[in-house]
Amino acid sequence: MNIVKPTPCEDAGSSEYKTIASRNVWILTAAQSLGGANSPIVISLGGLVGQQLASNPAAATLPVSLLNLGLAVGTLPAAAMMLRFGRRAGYLLGAILGIAAGLVATAGIVQSSFTLFCIGTFLAGFYSSYVQSYRFAATDGLTGADRDRAISRVMIGGLIAAVIGPQLVIWTREAFPGHSFAGSFLSQAVLAGLAIPVLLYLRHPPLSGLIRADTTGVRPLSGILLSPRYMLAVATGVVSYGLMTFVMTAAPMAMVGHGHSVDSAALGIQWHVLAMFGPSFFTGRLMARFGKERVAAVGLLLIGISALIALGGLDIAHFWGSLILLGIGWNFGFIGATAMVADCHTPAERGKAQGANDFLVFGTVACASFFAGSLLYNSGWGSINRLVLPAVAIILVPLVWQAARLKKSR
Repeated sequence: MNIVKPTPCEDAGSSEYKTIASRNVWILTAAQSLGGANSPIVISLGGLVGQQLASNPAAATLPVSLLNLGLAVGTLPAAAMMLRFGRRAGYLLGAILGIAAGLVATAGIVQSSFTLFCIGTFLAGFYSSYVQSYRFAATDGLTGADRDRAISRVMIGGLIAAVIGPQLVIWTREAFPGHSFAGSFLSQAVLAGLAIPVLLYLRHPPLSGLIRADTTGVRPLSGILLSPRYMLAVATGVVSYGLMTFVMTAAPMAMVGHGHSVDSAALGIQWHVLAMFGPSFFTGRLMARFGKERVAAVGLLLIGISALIALGGLDIAHFWGSLILLGIGWNFGFIGATAMVADCHTPAERGKAQGANDFLVFGTVACASFFAGSLLYNSGWGSINRLVLPAVAIILVPLVWQAARLKKSR
């Protein structure tokens, strides 16, 4: 058995260790504010560009679906890359992929090539697979409330991204006359490039001052997957993120299709993304006070209410109100689910447990976005929101039961 002896800076209780961990959280927050704008740009414009370039109207949301497919496919290679070479090397590779994604998508628009544009959004998904793991990177070596607060703090970077992404869409969408939205995707590449110098400051703290290099007691992936707590945590993330993507993918096209402007659709996505990340300022404290399961349950309930608002009418207030509540529900549900997953594995199981979680979550997200386009085209906006309610109920019941059981055990 090989034992890695920690140096003083690797001691989780040392001041240097705490300094490294705290510094990394702020670096990851800054990187999130740049990389987090990647998805809102693709989501708010992917369907609209698809309508311009695709020969089949039902395929209009394919670019957004490929973003989510790339995210799902990229999660396991990203986890393996970071396990082998470290977080910083992995994130730098991700940023390079982000630059390539923006450039290829821009070329697709300029050349009126739907295929090339789709390749660009697929690469953007690979970049997002790295960006999405920033929330887990912030927890490396932390435990308990410190871990929950770190997750919540990094997600605050998404609040900045929520302003940057949609505003860039509005400012740059006509930057190239005759090629609408090409400038917006070029700005996507610029943001990924700006993330590189930020990520160079990232230092890799040890997962724990007491981690052993052997694999004694480490469960196989099947053992992790079959753990009831892990299954519920993953299911909560799948439903929270899947439903949010399902609705958000269709929302811009539904708004434009019901007489609202492209700018109104982009602003609706901006308000939605602000609502997704704005509560991160206090989500960590809410989890510490009420428990992560209860916070996640409230998130799912809010997602259900957002669907009811959307079913209430087709005015801009209904669209925006639904999207805002959907964003808040996603924040509580997904951050709660992330913290639940972090409780279900040891530091040595980190790569397998986190990679499998993201693969399952974003694989479902990819399927949801594929399905959203054809359902919107064939059945309309109302059908999309009606499907939200039973999906919420299926997970909300066991989640509430788990929260009540944990409360009694305390």
